[in-house]
Order: sequence, then structure tokens, then C-alpha cells
Amino acid sequence: MAWEKERIDQNIYSQGEVEEWVYSTCNICSIGCGCYIGVKDDQIVGIKGNGDHPINRGRLGPKGENQWHANNAPDRLLTPMIRDDKGELQAASWDEAMSLIARKAKESIEEKGNNSVSIYSTGQGFLEDYYTTAKIGRAGLQTHLLDANTRLCTATTEFCLLQSFGADGAPASFDDIDETDTLILFGHNPAETGTVFFERVMDRKKRTGKPYLIVIDPRETLTAKEADLHLQLKPASNVPLFNGIIRQLIKNGQIDKEFVEKYTVGYEKMKSSVEEWTVEKTAEATGISESDILTAIDVIGETSSLVTTTLQGVFQSAEATTACVAINNMHLIRGLIGKPGSGPLHMAGQPSSSANRTAGGVGTYPAHRNPMNPLHIQQMAELWNLNEEDLPAGPEKGIEDIIGLIEEDKIGLFWNIGTNPLVSLPNRKRVQKALSKTFVVVQDPFLTETSSVADVMLPVAMWGEKEGTMENADRTINLLRKAVEPPNNVKSDFDILLDFAKRMEFKDRDGNPLIQYSTTEECFEEFKKVSKGRPCDMTGMTYEKLQKLNGMRWPAPTEDSEGTTRLYSDFNFHTKVDDAQTYGKDQFTGRAFTREEFEDIGAEGKAILHPTVHLPAYEQPTDEYPMWLTTGRLVWHWHTRTKTGRSPMLHMAAQHGYVEVNKKDAERLNIIEGEVVRVTSPRGEIEVPARIGDAVQEGLLFVPFHFGNLDKKESANEMTVDYVDPLSKQPTFKQAACRLEKIRKTHEADSEDTIESIARQYGLSRNELLAANRKPSPYELQMGEKVEIPLSVINTPIPTYMPYRRSL
Repeated sequence: MAWEKERIDQNIYSQGEVEEWVYSTCNICSIGCGCYIGVKDDQIVGIKGNGDHPINRGRLGPKGENQWHANNAPDRLLTPMIRDDKGELQAASWDEAMSLIARKAKESIEEKGNNSVSIYSTGQGFLEDYYTTAKIGRAGLQTHLLDANTRLCTATTEFCLLQSFGADGAPASFDDIDETDTLILFGHNPAETGTVFFERVMDRKKRTGKPYLIVIDPRETLTAKEADLHLQLKPASNVPLFNGIIRQLIKNGQIDKEFVEKYTVGYEKMKSSVEEWTVEKTAEATGISESDILTAIDVIGETSSLVTTTLQGVFQSAEATTACVAINNMHLIRGLIGKPGSGPLHMAGQPSSSANRTAGGVGTYPAHRNPMNPLHIQQMAELWNLNEEDLPAGPEKGIEDIIGLIEEDKIGLFWNIGTNPLVSLPNRKRVQKALSKTFVVVQDPFLTETSSVADVMLPVAMWGEKEGTMENADRTINLLRKAVEPPNNVKSDFDILLDFAKRMEFKDRDGNPLIQYSTTEECFEEFKKVSKGRPCDMTGMTYEKLQKLNGMRWPAPTEDSEGTTRLYSDFNFHTKVDDAQTYGKDQFTGRAFTREEFEDIGAEGKAILHPTVHLPAYEQPTDEYPMWLTTGRLVWHWHTRTKTGRSPMLHMAAQHGYVEVNKKDAERLNIIEGEVVRVTSPRGEIEVPARIGDAVQEGLLFVPFHFGNLDKKESANEMTVDYVDPLSKQPTFKQAACRLEKIRKTHEADSEDTIESIARQYGLSRNELLAANRKPSPYELQMGEKVEIPLSVINTPIPTYMPYRRSL
């Protein structure tokens, strides 16, 4: 039992307004909470949790409860727009917009070749959208330049799984959280990024005392405050920590030798790679005390079950894939995988980024097929009724590669679907300059920062206005029913893609239309056939069954299957050469291995233990930029706030960016709480209020990445580096060099900066100033209650999230 009791969270205008509750799934984070959408007069008026859904048992997080406000936002984009000769976006018809896109695509292919059209999509769409993108992209446009913002969020999940196990798919599931004796949350702050998941953990811990909770994070996050053991490591020291743990486990004899011999390859090379990492050296490299490291090793070495989760704190750090491979290595040498309560659970960040990987909307072909394996290309050609030579092969290109190709004038059309790269991509100035050079299509419900470089804007339907499936972080396929019609003249991503394919006249080898389905359910049925026999086999799924069972985890290979709780319970891995989704990559260069190199590893169905050699971060603090910068998320907002910023409650909770500063650094620079400071990196700067405390280490600054208004100096990605992990091609948002500067001048009547001097500048008393900076959480206020904060220079601190309980 996941929860002590059911609790139904809801958020509606008023209980009497709902005429119908429509089955759905939350479209915010990757947990995949079941819910119902409240409808009245063909309008969404609220949401409530699904008490029967095993993932959340009726619970919803604050972002999930408030997501429906964006559907009713007054600034919804309601017509296509085309940029005119004067540089202004003007309203246009769908025929005008789609005809222009098709013409530009054809011109680009004719002038620059097939790999000159790129589609960059979202992690918030549906599996059916992604599969259609894959089919249009690879079979129609014959481009390999398909990527999505999962590259920024959790691409490392995929590539560490490919390296170790031969295929994508988290080995453990949320059910294992309910059974494990020990849980490690590594670079994962679910108290803010996946609140329902965190409640699930803490609910069990309160009742049973389990699991023993280890949190690994350079910040003392809300999650870390609940840990039995918080390992507060230095930035860019993830690999040293796990190399030290693995070395000591081996030295202590705390490994499962029989499992290693029967089910893995590569043990000796892996062992050699960690040999130098003594406890003493590990402590020096990580900043963690030897005693805490030894405590962690004792727990990991003695536990009978272990789940390890990872998220952006690892994925967006230096050596991202290597660190996650080290985690896989740890589970393998302990034999703690494929068993109840055990296995790596590398998370996803977005509600359906996993589906994008599964359906082939990003680097690999649909259903975990290897784009470098001629057999897999042949299979896709047969399934799509095409000639093999018409399907592009080769390693994937990440978004940073694509930006580089735009800079080289090799891309004539960049199609951006449901994401906002002018806020979310690193080194924003470079991205803005690049996208200004090519023809850009932006498909979004709203005008965003990226609209500033769009040549065509396409208005799209949102959550609740369309039907399809999503895949959460633990392989659960969930169904979302259509609750209301989208606004007039607004179309779904799926229908836009079908329209484009028709206008491009894509055909199969018999001259029939390439895409012959017309509904999302028909598309899902086609994908089931594509998935048959592959790791993500969905043969046993139907829309009706997904709703009846409240989701199913793949694989579900037979008609009577109800899904698979955890992978590799038979200890057979997807590492046979013609089963594998990849041949693997070199740890340092990211070069894709050849078929022959993969065969030489000799895995043949065994898991692969890879060496994990440490390399320092690309960018290090210097005399000019002496501090570390890291970025992350808040409980109140989702990505670039396109949706959550339009919820009154969430916007009220966190309206502006800020920088989190250690109190010792603040004292050294004579900075007080709330004053605006400047943070500068070699690429750019921001000016935001300071939030002072002990949550970050001395010498480390934290900036939330949600804020990116082009007219304000608050975007974290003005400063971040565009270096990427060589294997996953995921940008290293978590480590950049920076400096912190005081910019407020001292009041002329005062010899030093004090709270009193600031108060006098604004005609306030000391207590009035402090009161202005200590307003309560918006969840303590009534909806619509006016809150006056007299100082624009003072930013309301983000309140601690306490799950609020609204019961039916």
C-alpha cells in the first residue's frame, strides 16, 4: 500500500460549478498523477485528484492543482501569425501559415539538403505527437535533426541506461519506493520538483521508519532537511563520491560476487578505474567528512534493498552520464536490481519526456531502435512501407549541435513545438543570435520570449483540450481524455502535424499517404505494432484498458498483460548486438562505438560495468569569477512559467527571480536580505534580490531558472555555459563560474549599510521594512485578497511548501 489513506486534493472555482468530471492525468511533472478535469459550460473550471490511481491516490502538487488556470488565460494565442516585411507578427489564416511552412521546408531541402529541417519539441506532449513527429521527420523529411527539451532536462537518464543495460527504461518503479529499506535521492529535490512523490516517501517513513533516506545535494534543500544523512558535496564532485563508495564496497567485500560473475561484464576495468579513490581522497574532493562517507558506505553495503533516484542535479552537472553509470555500477556489484525494492530509478523531469524517447521523437528510432543498426533501419522500413535508403541513419544530434548547424547556415527551417528555448537554453545570447538567422516556426498556446524570433506562430490546444497518452518517469503509460474543445481557430499539435504531412505530400513506397491514421487512438494502435517485440512492447495496451487500470507500465507484451512493475527481474539485459538500442559511446569524447566495438565488449545479454574515470568540470572558478553558479527549480513554477506564471496563486508565490547566497558570503560583501545584487559570468549578468541563509555552501550561488523576460535582468541562462555532456549531450547548467557584486550605494547619512539605512531611504521604520519582506505564503491568503508590498526592491522570499489538504 503506497499511502496510509486516500486524500482527494482539488482546486475549483466553487464546488457547485462543476457539471462533469473528465478522466485525465496531470500535465506538469513526471510523476504522472491521475486526476479529473472539472467542466462547466464547455470550460475547464477545476481539477481534483483520482483517488483510485495507484501513483497518487488523489493527491496533487501545487503546480498540478493550478495548471488549469492557463487554459482560461486572457492572452491565449487564438490565430496563426506571420511576420511581415516590417518585422511585425500579423494575424493570418491557417492555410496561409501552413502553406508558408510547407513552402519553406521544401525550399530548405532543395537548397541545403534533407538534414536542413529541424524539429525541436517538448516533454509535455503526447506519445502520439512524438510518434507522428518521428514518422514525419525521418520518413517524410528524411532528417535526423529531431530533438526536444528533454535534452535539457533528463537526456542523461536515457544514455546512462543505454550504456549499462542496452536500452532505455527505468529498471525500478515507484512501487519499489514502497518496499525499499534504503533510498538515495541524488541531485533530486522532490519536495519541490515532485511533491506527490515526496509525500509518498515521507508518508511511509512516518508510518514505518523506512526507508533510510540519503540525500546527496550541494544545497540544503527542503528534501535534504528530511534526510537521515545529507551528503552536501562540492559542485562537480559527483563521480569522485561514487567512485569512492564503490571502491570501499569492493574493499569491504560488500559485493555480490556471484551476481557480478553471472550477469555482468567489465568488472576488472571498472574496478581499476576507482582504485585511486580512497575515503581520504574522496572526502578531500567532495568536501564531505570521512565519517559521513563511511556511514553512507555502511548503509549501502549492508542494506538488503536499495533504490537510487537521480534528477537534474546530476543530469545537468559535469560528467553527468559517467556519474549515473557509476550508480548503475553500484547497483550491479551489490546485485540490487530487478528485485523488489531495488534498482536505479533515473527520473524524468517532464510529464511525457519519456514518451518522446520511447516513440522516437528525439535521437533514436521508435520503440528503442538503434539508428546505427541496419537491421533496425530495415525493420522500420518494413513497418512504414519504405525503402531502407530513404531513412536517415547515424548518431543523434542534440539541440546544442543544432544551434551550431544554424550558425553554419546549414538549417533552413527550425520548428519549435511547445518549448521556450530563449529562456531554457544555456548561453541565451548565443541562442537568440542563432535563431535570428533561420526561418523559425513556434507552436505554442501563448506568445513567449521565443516568439520574438518567430517567423510563424501557430496557436495550439492545451491539456484538457485534446486526447492522447503520456509516459511518466517509471514507464507508466497514462491516458488523458479530452474534456473541452480548444478555443475557436486553435488546433492540436497532432492535427497540425497531420496537416503538414498532407501538404508535403509524403508517400510510402506504394504511393499511399505516409500517414494513414487520423485520430490519436488510431496512431496509438499503429505504434503498438511498431513496439511489438521491443523493450517497450505495448501490445497489451488500449485506451480503454489504460483508463480502467489507471495506467500500465511497459512492457505489456500480451493481450492479457497488465504491465511490468520492474525491469530485469530475469537478469537478462538488452545488450545482445541486434537487441540493443545503441552500441554505446566513449566516456570522454562521446564518439559512438561501432558494431564491432560493441561486439568486442561481449555482453550478450549481460549488464555492462563501465569504467568511471573522473575529469574536472569544464569551467572552474577563477580570480575574476571566484564563485560557483548553479540553477534549479522552485515548487511554485514549471520550466519557463508559460503555464504556471498565468496561475494567480503560483505567480503570487514567486513573481521574480532571486539569488540564494550563503550568509558568510553576504557578510563579506555587506549584503542584506532582499537587496538587489549583480551576478556576472563570462557570458552575461543578472540583477536580482539576494536571499541569504545556509541552504547553499559558501562560495556557491543558486538562481532559479524559471524567469527569463527579455526586458529584465533575471534570466539564469544569461550566465550558464553551453558545454554539454559528451554522451548525453545534456548542457551543464549546474556549474558555471561567476562573481557576486553589491550594486546598491550606501545612503549618504550612513557610514555602513544597515537595515535601518535601507528603511530610511524608503521612509519606513525598521519593522515596516522587515514586515514587507516577510509576507505569508499565498496559501495562507484568500483568493483575490490584495497584498501590498511597498518596496519593489524587496522580493518576497519563497515560502516553504507545506502540502495543503483540500478534501471532498
